[in-house]
Amino acid sequence: MGCNYFCDGVDKAPQRSLFNALGFTNEDMKKPLVGIVSSYNEIVPGHMNIDKIVDAVKLGVAAAGGTPVVFPAIAVCDGIAMGHVGMKYSLVTRDLIADSTECMALAHHFDALVMVPNCDKNVPGLLMAAARVNVPTIFVSGGPMLAGHVKGKKTSLSSMFEAVGSYDAGIMSMDDVCEYENKACPTCGSCSGMYTANSMNCLTEVLGMGLRGNGTIPAVYSDRIKLAKMAGMQVMELYRKNIRPLDIMTDKAFINAITADMALGCSTNSMLHLPAIAHECGVELDLDFVNEISKRTPNLCHLAPAGNTYMEDLNEAGGVYAVLNELSKKDLLNLDCMTCTGKTVGGNIKDCENRNPEIIRPITNPYSETGGIAVLRGNLAPDTCVVKRSAVCDEMLVHQGPARVFDCEEDAIDAIRGGKIVAGDVVVIRYEGPKGGPGMREMLNPTSAIAGMGLGSTVALITDGRFSGASRGASIGHVSPEAAVGGPIALVEEGDNIKIDIPSNTITLDVSDEELARRKSEWKPREPKVKTGYLARYASLVTSANKGAILEHK
Repeated sequence: MGCNYFCDGVDKAPQRSLFNALGFTNEDMKKPLVGIVSSYNEIVPGHMNIDKIVDAVKLGVAAAGGTPVVFPAIAVCDGIAMGHVGMKYSLVTRDLIADSTECMALAHHFDALVMVPNCDKNVPGLLMAAARVNVPTIFVSGGPMLAGHVKGKKTSLSSMFEAVGSYDAGIMSMDDVCEYENKACPTCGSCSGMYTANSMNCLTEVLGMGLRGNGTIPAVYSDRIKLAKMAGMQVMELYRKNIRPLDIMTDKAFINAITADMALGCSTNSMLHLPAIAHECGVELDLDFVNEISKRTPNLCHLAPAGNTYMEDLNEAGGVYAVLNELSKKDLLNLDCMTCTGKTVGGNIKDCENRNPEIIRPITNPYSETGGIAVLRGNLAPDTCVVKRSAVCDEMLVHQGPARVFDCEEDAIDAIRGGKIVAGDVVVIRYEGPKGGPGMREMLNPTSAIAGMGLGSTVALITDGRFSGASRGASIGHVSPEAAVGGPIALVEEGDNIKIDIPSNTITLDVSDEELARRKSEWKPREPKVKTGYLARYASLVTSANKGAILEHK
């Protein structure tokens, strides 16, 4: 099997003395050194169980002949950070996670890695790090939360946010809100719908970096502990065979990921994270190509917020592999891609049965013939913007209305909750992009308020920020270029007519080129909202959302 870098040679004696200080035996030092990156903390519900997952991984690694060593990664809970300055610190942690994991892994010369993430930025951040470090690596997440139960119906965090909007509109009582508050999030785990965390954990399976069930086995199931043990054992098999992340995360694997994304109805945040991960792998993803994949990929799943089914239901129906098997029936996947199982995608999904055609629609009876995400382009978003098409009601797929313009999320929320937004409006929230925010805040509060007030089928929301995976409706984000760099969204004026045509992939500000040029000549950059600390440094380096909001070295 080989031994770790430090086990032989007099020149490594100083390092071995420090391993002795850690309590390592000679036998420990002769085995491959396996880093286990633990995202455990006591503030994120999706991470509070990760200590148990890590313990199981350690058992698996040791049983298969490795020496496990744990080190940490940070995590932000987007739900807790939502609606205040804390959300500026969410997306930016993706790069902190990638950078710090790269530093730890390479500084200590690990032979292999097991990544244990769960929530929104940890999964892509650790996938980025895996590509950079490129030693044999496997992922096992903390798993999704079980759905809540309110008044006999399953529910989730998105319903909780919408309940606030319903209360503001006088539709729901405080007693009802309190019932949601106490029942919407009943267990540990990543929030129970197809939100960003679960989207990325499912796509980790598709990319080939996680074992079957990584995205769907609930956090509280014993099968999640078994999966962690298997991941610990399997990373040693990857080590023996020298199968590395860059052998797995190829251009074809990313095409598979986008295809599965369309079928599953994943979060729009995947359109930030997949390009960023691909960039670390030396693969460039053009967002316009996403529409080409969407045109040929049916949408097979309507999990919350698009529908009333949850991750536990997808798991029982056969999980991600069953979805992939459906897609393979129309030759929509690259089946020869290598995965962390040591088998190809085709070998993994063979005979994976769809056990519930109501949860996973058969390929012959999809929700729609096109995928769950659409990339729009037009004079309002020359460099694209993104919408979760599968979560948009039919009557809002084509919409036009007057712009109601706000220069920050807080002002928009005040207007929505104050009853100042009416049917037909197009709410524009700008200066919330990667640079302008800075940090590209999620807009779950305004989208939930709109939905909770019964305006989800008549009001659109457009932003250079982004949306939670829990958002639904005509919520169009990632508008690029962003307002902070003088993108056309900065030039929109109150009352301008905006036309949205999702089936045609267009978004248009109904203003002449001459008038836009005049407005542009008068536009002046805003003073940065943050001038010190990590956010200021991030704002100086971050690129546009259409490039995945990656950091570019000047």
